Amino acid sequence: MLLPFPPPSTLSTHCSFVTGMRFALLSFPRRAEISQLPRPVGRIMGNPYPTLELGIRGSFFCGQECFKADSVQKSHKIVHALITASTTSTGDAFEKGTYNPFPNFEYTGSMRPVYPLSGKRTVPDHIPRPEYAADGRPLAEDRAFGAPPTILILEEQEKMRTVSRLGREILDLAASHAKPGITTDEIDEIVHNATIERNAYPSPLNYRNYPKSTCTSINEVICHGIPDKRKLKNGDIINIGFHADLNATYGVGEIDEESKKLIRTTRECLDEAIKICKPGALFRDIGKVIEPIARANGCATVRNYTGHGVNALFHPPPNIPHYAKNKAVGTMKPGMAFTIEPMINLGPNWGDTHWPDNWTATTTDGKRSAQFEETLLITETGVEVLTAARLRCVRAGSTPKLRL
Repeated sequence: MLLPFPPPSTLSTHCSFVTGMRFALLSFPRRAEISQLPRPVGRIMGNPYPTLELGIRGSFFCGQECFKADSVQKSHKIVHALITASTTSTGDAFEKGTYNPFPNFEYTGSMRPVYPLSGKRTVPDHIPRPEYAADGRPLAEDRAFGAPPTILILEEQEKMRTVSRLGREILDLAASHAKPGITTDEIDEIVHNATIERNAYPSPLNYRNYPKSTCTSINEVICHGIPDKRKLKNGDIINIGFHADLNATYGVGEIDEESKKLIRTTRECLDEAIKICKPGALFRDIGKVIEPIARANGCATVRNYTGHGVNALFHPPPNIPHYAKNKAVGTMKPGMAFTIEPMINLGPNWGDTHWPDNWTATTTDGKRSAQFEETLLITETGVEVLTAARLRCVRAGSTPKLRL
């Protein structure tokens, strides 16, 4: 995915001739210990305010009136920040040694980051590296911004077929492990190792300083979720993606009907958009196909992230919006490779909110979001879906079934 005019801190990742996916990380403050905080006690020294116990040592004064006293208010807010930092997306206590690095952030939904992140995964020396592997800067990509789309020669087209096949293999492998109880960091490790086993570099790793080899976006997370210690739960939906360039959304265990409809709608948006792709078709017409389908199903099309070119660079031109009445320029020509990757939100809101990690984008109202992506090659007679799957999983962790 690519922002129309991307600031470096929010640009997502995708493709070149390898496999992987996206993001960047900020430092975070050290977590204080509850035992080190002042412990206010109600009804002492004539205090008339109510004393309420939250079930956590040091947590008092939960009534509205307790905020009337400045000294109490300060301690109370600190305790509440720590409570927020020590609870998961469902309100359960974090497991020992894990925490929320951004306790004061106003999250739009129930998802929370579960830190610490694991260390940077290593890549063997014999595997060629992209230019950003060392310092995170894709300079060639930046220089290509605004240039005409690249026309791939036959040899380059074959390379795209190879890497797309590898990417599909890895995505299907990752999806087969997405079951309740596994952490998203463990999924990232599976993707990383599978990529290395295929003598490829996981493209997202260190792209604009993104710390992981894949992206795992759960529930209200639209895109660019950083794999961490959060365990998948029955009823979640998760998008897994990496450079090839492709991604897909899966249900974890048994999901509700609303989530099933969202996933079906998102897949339909992509499939119908692919049907119009051929030499001479306008890039701006892709959004004209997608948005009416989303609206008819009570959903909104995210506007701040787009499809993009795919070749030796991760996110080269063209820029491909997924909404109607966009201003994208250019026509499709044989030899062009690019992605279509609609992000569809439940309800009418298409906006996004970024977490302080500068990568994770969520819906503004906390409702769920889904995404599917394929890499396409325009041919002389139409379009080839390079990342197409003969088998498609009905839900994460399930046995793949033939797509009919």
